Amino acid sequence: MNVGQVTANVLKLEGVEYLLTYPLNPLTERCAEVDIRPIVVRQERIGIHMADAISRLSSGDRVGVFACQEGPGIENAFGGVAQCWSEGVPLVVFPSGGGSFVKPAFNSTLNFQHITKHSEIVSRPEQIIPALRRAFSIARQGRPGPVLIEVAGIWGAEVPGSENVAALNCTPTRRYRSAPDPRDVDAAAAALIAARKPLIYVGQGVHYAKAWDELKAVCELVEAPVCSSLEGKSAFPETHPLALGSGGPTMSRAVAANVAEADVVFGAGASFTQTGFGIQFPRENKTFIHNTIDACDIDKNIPAKYAMVGDSKLALGMLRDALKDRLKKPRGLTPAVAARTKELNDPWYAEWMPRLTSDAKPLSPFRVIWDLMHIADVPNTIITHDAGSPRDELSPFWKSVTPLSYIGWGKSTQLGYGLGLAMGAKLAHPDKLCMNMWGDAAIGMTGMDFETCARNKIPIMSILFNNFGMHMEDEAMDYSRKKYGSTNITGNYSEFAKALGCYSERVTEPTQIAHALVNGINATKEGKPVLLEFITTPEKVYSRPQRGGYRGGSNS
Repeated sequence: MNVGQVTANVLKLEGVEYLLTYPLNPLTERCAEVDIRPIVVRQERIGIHMADAISRLSSGDRVGVFACQEGPGIENAFGGVAQCWSEGVPLVVFPSGGGSFVKPAFNSTLNFQHITKHSEIVSRPEQIIPALRRAFSIARQGRPGPVLIEVAGIWGAEVPGSENVAALNCTPTRRYRSAPDPRDVDAAAAALIAARKPLIYVGQGVHYAKAWDELKAVCELVEAPVCSSLEGKSAFPETHPLALGSGGPTMSRAVAANVAEADVVFGAGASFTQTGFGIQFPRENKTFIHNTIDACDIDKNIPAKYAMVGDSKLALGMLRDALKDRLKKPRGLTPAVAARTKELNDPWYAEWMPRLTSDAKPLSPFRVIWDLMHIADVPNTIITHDAGSPRDELSPFWKSVTPLSYIGWGKSTQLGYGLGLAMGAKLAHPDKLCMNMWGDAAIGMTGMDFETCARNKIPIMSILFNNFGMHMEDEAMDYSRKKYGSTNITGNYSEFAKALGCYSERVTEPTQIAHALVNGINATKEGKPVLLEFITTPEKVYSRPQRGGYRGGSNS
């Protein structure tokens, strides 16, 4: 077998079902020959985003794979790989290779070193199997992340000792887990029990470790309020009496209050990475307990008094047992936690309910979200957002109840990311309703890939808020907006989606919202990709209690 055939067969052994690709890369044909389905996208970044979702929604058991041409192809993929790097997503990327590496030619291996866990070039046929093994193993181990393997123009060269698949002597890679020091676990258990106002903060590591049961057990033993990062959202059921919801740039009043008041904060599977798109944790008068898979996270941004470095499933299982040893009976704190959450959130909901149930025209995006929550089968829905307003509008109000049902992100915030995530989610879970929520700026970045949905029969549902401009930027671009209309972007996106072969509706009346949502969900069940375009108000208000309330001044 040649290098391309060997690579395709190794991918098959690694459980790869889809090759996300944009021509021309010889691996595409070789994968098709072994029944790995190539999906050709309209833009490289979308292919990366789809592979990203496949990885995330399998908790890294399946690693997404993307292939493209060298030079301009891999240059276009840069942003998608950078997003995987920031969010800790395992991914293997194959630029076709073979081009010149003399300046100013683009050198993939060198240029991707800062946004990959590993980047290498394969220049001899006998190197391919070890390189592939390294790629999948490195992508999976510890904090997951992307790996780039550039095959330097030798796809057709014969690999010695590769007469058939058995001769490859290749077995799938696996992820190895490590557990924290039992003494650290015991100290963390003691600190949680002694805390006056503990808070449990859940990160993405719980998803990758599949530690949902262990997390729930720990939370119910400590009987502490629970919130999550956007990446960790859905790891703990947000209808649980201890649940506060998620925190990003926006959050409920209960999340903000507990973050401010907590004396002990336990980060489970969290990096505590400082970002403007996450919870801002005060450092004063707080003790931090930190569980992370990556030792480099410890004391990176938040000083930890207690640390449990290791896989979250193992760490939380050990913590559960340590808590059971110390707690001989339930502490009886849950009713008080639930009452306090209700006390905080009832007036918050009262302030937001006029928008959540608004009959105004143009439409309130919050009304669309509210109706969607009551119409969709939430446990069997996977939803994601785009950067900016859709993220800030959706995340405080959407209550996730099943693991891996919300694809959150926020360490990098590319516009147009949500579409590819929803498409990849549908490939990974064809039986679920997979949705993205975005605005008129984001669709301008990646909207052409609705044609990819139609051509490949990927029936996602996309909810678009069209307010005829980039209104988050109004204040920052006030003069250029008024003088030149610089932020006034728009279009008839419903007609655009129809032209690409999708089902679409343009909704202007509040009485049409629920009907359109039902129509859209039914269309996905018939195998049609859907775009629902809602004409929404340019008014931008967000629940930002950590940042002084509503944007624009009113207290939230």
